[in-house]
Amino acid sequence: RSYDIHVGAGNLSEVAELAGKRGKIVHAVLITDDNVRRPHAMKVAQTLAEADIRVDLISIPPGEQSKSVSLAAGLWNGLLELGTDRKTLVVAVGGGVVGDLAGFVAATYARGLALFQVPTTLLAQVDSSVGGKVGVNLEGGKNMVGAFFQPLGVLIDAQTLQTLPAREYLSGLGEVVKYGVILDPQLFAHLEQNASALRNRDPSVLVPIIARCCRLKADIVEQDELELTGLRAVLNYGHTFAHAFETLTGYTELLHGEAVAMGMMCAARLARQLGRIDQELVDRQERLLKSLGLPVAPPKLDPEEVLAAMRTDKKAQHGKLRFVLPTRLGHVELVGDVAAADVRRALRCDQ
Repeated sequence: RSYDIHVGAGNLSEVAELAGKRGKIVHAVLITDDNVRRPHAMKVAQTLAEADIRVDLISIPPGEQSKSVSLAAGLWNGLLELGTDRKTLVVAVGGGVVGDLAGFVAATYARGLALFQVPTTLLAQVDSSVGGKVGVNLEGGKNMVGAFFQPLGVLIDAQTLQTLPAREYLSGLGEVVKYGVILDPQLFAHLEQNASALRNRDPSVLVPIIARCCRLKADIVEQDELELTGLRAVLNYGHTFAHAFETLTGYTELLHGEAVAMGMMCAARLARQLGRIDQELVDRQERLLKSLGLPVAPPKLDPEEVLAAMRTDKKAQHGKLRFVLPTRLGHVELVGDVAAADVRRALRCDQ
C-alpha cells in the first residue's frame, strides 16, 4: 500500500489534515512515551482534538525495554478499556520504540487498526517509521515477534529533533551513514562535507538528508516489501552484529544507532577480510562515523556468545550466518556461509 511521507520543519500541526486524507476520523488513540509526551505528543493531541476528533493518550516508559510482549498486552487491554473499534486511528508519536510497539499493537488489535506515524527521533525519521516493519523483542532476540504493517502516512517534523538529548540525536546519524554506504555515494560524500552542521542539528541541512534517506528506503521497500527477494535485506547492513550487541547487553547499554555504527565497522572489516573492499573504504567509513560523534569499537563481549546470538538473526538460514557486506561505496550484497573464524576476527577493532 502506498502512502505519503511528509518531511518538513515546524509542520507538526498538520497531522490532523494529513491523517484525515483517507477518510473521516472520529477517534484516535495516541501512543507515546514519557519523554515525548510533553511537548510533542500533547501538541499532536491538541491538533487532533481541534479537528473534532476524540483523542485518548497512552504513555509508556521510554527505552528499548518497553518493546516487549508484556507492554503490548498492556496496550491491547488499554485499547479495549477505551472502547477502541476498527474505525479508531492509532497515532504513534515518538522514537523507534514507540513506533515499533504502537505499530505492532495496531497491526494485531481487532485484526488491524489504521496507523499514522509521527516519528520524533532522527533514527525513527530516517528508518523505522518508513517501510512497515513493526514488532517487539524477546529476551533472546531483537524484533523476533512482529509484522509487516504499512501506516496511512508519516509526518516528519525536523524541529522535534531540537529537544532530543545529544546522545539520542547522534545515534540516529548511524542509520543515515548506512544509507550512504549501501545505496548512495553522493549522500556519503555530502555527509562528510556537512558533518559539523549535522552535529549542530542545522534544519537546512537535516531536512533534505532526512527526505533523501526516506526516498532511498521507500524505493527498496516498494520492490521487496515482505523481504521475499532478498533486496530489502540490504537495509540491514551492520545489523547482524548490532542486534547481537543489543541483545547481549540486555537492551540497556547501547542505543540502536550506536550499535549499528559498531556493527557497520565490524561488517566493513569482514568485507575487507573476504577481499570484497579495500582498507581505504574501511577507514573512510570510520572517519565519517567518528566525525559524527558515533562509537566505532564493539562492546567487550564473548565472541562465542556473539556468534550464538547471530544464529538467531532473521537473515540466518539453517543456522548458517549471512551478512550484508559492501563491494564498493554505494553497493552491498547478501553474503552467505561466512566462516565463524572470519566473524571472530572482524569483532576485533585492533586490526
